Amino acid sequence: MQKQVRITSKGRITVPIEVRRILGVRAGDHLLFESDSNGVHIRSLRSKSVFEKYRGIGNPGIGSGRKAINRWLREMRGR
Repeated sequence: MQKQVRITSKGRITVPIEVRRILGVRAGDHLLFESDSNGVHIRSLRSKSVFEKYRGIGNPGIGSGRKAINRWLREMRGR
């Protein structure tokens, strides 16, 4: 795939939709530009899982994380 973009006077570019889909990025996400002997590579940076916002929605009353789950299991087992 080849896509051509224009750099604005402020150094900004618009990332084509096909590239955004491949990288799995949306508005507000961060990209990392890395250079080596083969050229420049772009990859997405995520500070948290894309599924983070769904954590715990199927289990009301159970907090997120290993400690909360273990606490809930102990309560369910009567310990």
